[in-house]
Amino acid sequence: MTSFTLRKQASKLVLAIALATGTAMVAGHIAPDEAHAQRKKKKDKKDKDAGKPQYSKEFVAAFTALDEASKAEGADIPALRSRLDEIFAMATSGDEKFQSGLLAYNMGVKDNNLELRLLGMETMLASGKTPPESVGQYNFIAFQTASVLEQHEKSRDYLQKAIDLGYSGDGTQSDLLVAMAQTYFNTDEYPRGLQYLDQAIAAKKAAGEPVEERLFDIAFSVSYREDLQPQVYDYAVARAQMFPTDANWTNAINVVRVLNEYGPQPTLDILRLSRMVGVLDDKQEYIIYVETADARRLPQEVKDVIEQGYAIGAIERDDTYISDQLRIANERIPVDREELPALEADARAADASFATVRAAGSAFLSYGEFAKAVEFYQKALGLAGGDTGETLTRLGIAQVGLEDYDAAQATLAKVTGDRAPIAKVWAGYAGYLGADSASAASADAAAPATEAVADAAS
Repeated sequence: MTSFTLRKQASKLVLAIALATGTAMVAGHIAPDEAHAQRKKKKDKKDKDAGKPQYSKEFVAAFTALDEASKAEGADIPALRSRLDEIFAMATSGDEKFQSGLLAYNMGVKDNNLELRLLGMETMLASGKTPPESVGQYNFIAFQTASVLEQHEKSRDYLQKAIDLGYSGDGTQSDLLVAMAQTYFNTDEYPRGLQYLDQAIAAKKAAGEPVEERLFDIAFSVSYREDLQPQVYDYAVARAQMFPTDANWTNAINVVRVLNEYGPQPTLDILRLSRMVGVLDDKQEYIIYVETADARRLPQEVKDVIEQGYAIGAIERDDTYISDQLRIANERIPVDREELPALEADARAADASFATVRAAGSAFLSYGEFAKAVEFYQKALGLAGGDTGETLTRLGIAQVGLEDYDAAQATLAKVTGDRAPIAKVWAGYAGYLGADSASAASADAAAPATEAVADAAS
C-alpha cells in the first residue's frame, strides 16, 4: 500500500504556522460609526477561525521536523519512534491527533511496520477529524491491517463499521460480507462464518448482482470438511440449482451417499434421482441400481435402466449378470402387467393394508404411472405400520414425475430422520425444474405479444 499523501494536510499546517507566528497588529482608533461593522467583522473572523485546524506552535515545529526526517533517504524509522511518541504526547486537539496518526501510518508504510500502520489508522479514526467521505475506507484499511496481525476481534469491529457505513471500495458490500466470513473461518468459527457468507449471497441476489460460483464452492467446502449438516446439503443443492452442471448435480447427489450409510431402498431413491438428472453414467452405479430395484419386483424399471446403460455405453452387452437381469425383467413384465389391475383394486379397498397400498404405489411409480402412484402413496400415509419417510419420499418423486413441482417440494420438506438428506436433494431438483418450467412458460407467453406487434407493424 502506498503512503498517504501529506500534500493537503501540509497546506493546513502551513496555515496553522502562519496563524501562530503572524506579526502582531497595533491597536488603532475605531470611529464610532464604524464600531458596529468592526464588531461584526471580528465575529465573522472568529466564526471562520473556529472551523480551521487547531495546532499549537510547538506541535507544528515538532511535527514538521519529524515528518522531514522520516521522509529523508535512508531514514531509520525505528530510531525515530521515540520522537513519534513525543508527537503523540503533544497532540491535544483533534487536528493534532489526526496528523499524528497520519504521520505514524506513513512511517509504518515506509518501514513496512504493520503495528505502526495500525496505530496510525486507529489514531486518525479516533481523532474525530477523518474526512467523512474517507471514514469507511479508513475502517476497511484498519480491518485489513489488523487481520494480517491476527487481531481478529479488532479487525471484525473495523470491518463491521465499514459495512455499516456502506463502504464497498472497488467491490461491493457483499464482498465485505465475504471478507467478514473469512475472518471467522480463520479462527475456526465456521457456522458464524457461513452466516455471513449467506448474507453475502442474499445481498448479491437482492441487488441483482451475479453470484459467483466460488461463494458456493467456499460454503460447500467448509461445511463438508467440518461435517456441518444439513448445511452441506443445502450448499451442494443451491450450487447445483444456480449452476446446473452435471458435475454440480453429481456432487449434490453423491455427498448424500458419502455422508450417510443407506440400505437398498434409500439407495434406490438416490439412484433414481441420478437417472432423472442424467448423471447416471458409471457401470457400477448401474449394477447397484439393477440389484436394488430387483428384476422380479420392478421389472419394467430394471429393463429401462439396463437399456439406458446399453445406449450410453456404460454397460457392455456381454456382461452376463446384466444380460441375465434383463432376461428376467423381460420374462416378468407381461405377468406383472396382468397382475396390476388386481393389485390396483386391492389397494383401493377400504380395508387395504399398508403393505398392499405401498406395493401398488411402488409398482405404478416404476411403470411411470405417476398419478396412480401419487394416489396410493397418499393413501399409505394414512395407514399404520409403514415407513413414513420412505412413503413421503416416493410420493414426492411421483409428484416430480407429474411435474407438480410445488407439491413435490412441500411433500419432501416433511421428510425427517435418515432420509431427510435424500428428500432435500430431490426437493432441490424439483425446485430447479419448477423454476426452469416457469421461465419457459414466461417466454412462451411473451411470444404471441411479440408476433402481434410484428403483425401490427406490417
